[in-house]
Amino acid sequence: MGITSATPHKPAAAQGALHTPETVDTVDRRLHLPPGTGRQRAANQGTDVQRERILQAATQLFAVQGYANTTMAQIVRALGVTKPFVYYYFRDKQEIFETLSWGPAVECLTAMDFAADDRRSARDKVMDGLERLTRATIANFPCAFFPYREPQVYRPEYVAAQKRLAHHFYNQLVPLLEQARRDGDLDFDDAKITALAACSLPGFLYTWYRPDGHYSTDELVTKLCVLAWRVIGVRQHS
Repeated sequence: MGITSATPHKPAAAQGALHTPETVDTVDRRLHLPPGTGRQRAANQGTDVQRERILQAATQLFAVQGYANTTMAQIVRALGVTKPFVYYYFRDKQEIFETLSWGPAVECLTAMDFAADDRRSARDKVMDGLERLTRATIANFPCAFFPYREPQVYRPEYVAAQKRLAHHFYNQLVPLLEQARRDGDLDFDDAKITALAACSLPGFLYTWYRPDGHYSTDELVTKLCVLAWRVIGVRQHS
């Protein structure tokens, strides 16, 4: 997702808006691809199944070989189909790569979106959001790691859309951090730096995470979240 590379924007709203943060519905989760993308014009259950087959096969190839060393011919061979079959659903391998990357980006970068009627404290929302971010990053292995490993692959339109999502994420997180500090629940210096530092914990998973590692997903999420709580300065109230 490139989440640690996005510079948080200072929200323009007044402090009162902290209680009614931007909701998930206000985020455009679609990736607007150029006209003529693929040949499929109407999706149905059958076409969705076929698209998923292609995406699963491509995921394994991209994860093992990387983008540059993976060809459409290899994807076709892995599926045991013909090239027209794949080109019916996807314009080229770049579109496949971006499609695989976009879902995880949305799931991770909307982790700080909460319903307008969510009355939990800012501290609880920050802690919950960071846990959701960490869990989503791991759950979407290896696709969530593609933007970190090969950022040069994506079209400018895709990069712009991803940056909008990242800015949205930090524009949710930073005010919540500041509110929690005012409430006396968190202890940190600079809110933007703290936000970036806390998110770098799941952000750098791509350098070392392995799904067959020593810890289960739940154990790893717990350990990373404990470290994140230290970064944001969670205070233990007596």
